[in-house]
Amino acid sequence: MLTRPDERIEQVTTVHRAKLAYVYVRQSSVGQVRQHQESTELQYRLVDRASSLGWPRERITVIDDDLGKSGASSAGRQGFQRLIAEISLGKAGLVLSLDASRLARNNRDWHQLLELCSIFGVLLADGERLFDPGVHHDRLLLGLSGLMSEAELHQIRLRLHQGERQKAARGDLRLPLPAGLAYGRGGEMILTPDEEVQARLRLVFSTFQAVQTAKAVMRDLQRHGLALPVRPRGGPAPHEIGWPAVLAARLPVT
Repeated sequence: MLTRPDERIEQVTTVHRAKLAYVYVRQSSVGQVRQHQESTELQYRLVDRASSLGWPRERITVIDDDLGKSGASSAGRQGFQRLIAEISLGKAGLVLSLDASRLARNNRDWHQLLELCSIFGVLLADGERLFDPGVHHDRLLLGLSGLMSEAELHQIRLRLHQGERQKAARGDLRLPLPAGLAYGRGGEMILTPDEEVQARLRLVFSTFQAVQTAKAVMRDLQRHGLALPVRPRGGPAPHEIGWPAVLAARLPVT
């Protein structure tokens, strides 16, 4: 189980329990959500931890909007932004997360959270310890946790880049190709076998030769209701070709 007897439970006062407890759940990618379900389940079980600290179930809120999102930045993490907003509105008495890396992978976001928790008297907890960001020693430990979380992200990126470079040196690195190309059976790059994709791309190049600007090409495609093939670069493989509508840029009125 996550928890152990916490000698500092006396830090939880009626003032804290009068507010809500927030359990923040995050995994860094869709692949981790699918393949590491035990970690996700472990984070959801922090609800039991909040309950053991005196919060009734109906006053425990789980924020899991950021499943499948990196903690490298708060940008695009609606769940983390919502948590910050709830703390700033004085609604939170306790924030629980499995560890610092779940909440933030950079010191800017981490210290913003600590500062707000200190100002509004919010406690932080993981599966083992309870922290008061307003207390110097707790703030020091939490600050070190944030530093280690950011350093760990750096090491993860470094290992990934080293692996990519080794694959590239062997000639085994395969990157997502644009819609007009595909990998052959031997790993070589070939024109996509999809004849519709080939025809549409040839039309784009021939139209560009005639009108001379990309904006005019976009307008011509939009006028005829023709979409462009696009292969998404993000998300799990295989990356299937899609056909999003062409949005022509507007020229300034003169």
